[in-house]
Amino acid sequence: MRNMLLIARREYMEQIRGRAFRLSTIGLPALFALIVGVAYLSGRGLGARKHIVIASSDPQLAVEVRSQLLADEGRKANIDVVAPSGPETRTGLIQQVQDRSIDGFLWIDGTGSVPTASYTSQAAGDFMTGARLKDALDTGLVREHLDSTGINQATSNAVIKGIPIATFQVKKDGSVVKTNAQASFWKGYAMAILLSMTTMIYGLNVARSIIQEKTSRIFEVMLATAKPADLLAGKLIGVGAVGLTQIAIWLVAGLAIIGSPFAAAILSGQFSIHFSWTEGILFPVYFLLGYLLYSSLFAGLAATCETEQELQMYMPLAAAPTWLSFSLILLIINDSNSFWSVTASLFPPTAPIVMFLRMASEIPPVWQFAASIGLLLLSIWATLWFSSRLYRVGILMYGKRATLPELLRWLRYS
Repeated sequence: MRNMLLIARREYMEQIRGRAFRLSTIGLPALFALIVGVAYLSGRGLGARKHIVIASSDPQLAVEVRSQLLADEGRKANIDVVAPSGPETRTGLIQQVQDRSIDGFLWIDGTGSVPTASYTSQAAGDFMTGARLKDALDTGLVREHLDSTGINQATSNAVIKGIPIATFQVKKDGSVVKTNAQASFWKGYAMAILLSMTTMIYGLNVARSIIQEKTSRIFEVMLATAKPADLLAGKLIGVGAVGLTQIAIWLVAGLAIIGSPFAAAILSGQFSIHFSWTEGILFPVYFLLGYLLYSSLFAGLAATCETEQELQMYMPLAAAPTWLSFSLILLIINDSNSFWSVTASLFPPTAPIVMFLRMASEIPPVWQFAASIGLLLLSIWATLWFSSRLYRVGILMYGKRATLPELLRWLRYS
């Protein structure tokens, strides 16, 4: 036990003091804060200071469209109206776009029963402005028709605004709570991504550490004072503690960022996100179990490899459960309690990710959490048994690639 703890402490301190740990620990929250800030600032200035001309044969419709575009106070665009307009007007507007005296013009042809429209500018990829113009034109056309029927403005505003549909969820105790399906999905998706990313990264760290020590022959010295099982257990504990430390720092930084005014302006309304105690408790549990499962598997594979390039050949196979988990996302969204959703949440390699995808829709029953964690623990024990036997022999094998018959022979060694 003493040797195992010494090795775990060595692995922990070595990685904590490394430049990569400092950069990733500080860099990821800083990058996330930068993304939130850019999203906030770019959202406020999207489409601002554009000079757009609305040309139409129907002056009333053109004025309605202009009023809709100017209704957004966050985008102070310069909107002019040219109505009624003819063919010679279009030629002049094209020349103004070419001379950059205007950014573009919306041409509305109202000669038919349903008008047609086109937007002309020098920016071929300006789809955001096109989308805003389409919404303004649709709303302006509906408002014009409603006004022509004699409906008062307050009623027409209510009709155009539409009717929001509130979503509620019936809990198991019979209580009814208001939910936000879109925000819940993105929350579960983000937590599943973070869980899979950290699990794979720290599992690979264990494998690379074994390859480096095997190449430098450090194991020959360490085995003089420690057993192979202590070496493997110490590596898993030390690197796992590094992962929990980094996640704790990320969570504190994430809470600080989410509590900032910039994030509050973005994560509000339909984007408001709330975390439950169940999710907060289960996240480190599933991270630790997923890490132990993948890192113990990587450790056994690394002991049979000679170089990191050889180890990379196994990575697609190791990442396959992660790809499988995210490939089921549409099925889980449609029915989180379907046979395949429940099966994937109980299957140990996919359980950590699928469980959080399911929790975004509905909290699974307690027995499914218990069964999932129990199967994970059983799989970790079996994988450790398998990997420890490969590790015990493979760390001292040099000069040739292990074949399948040799690997089977290693497993039979006592």
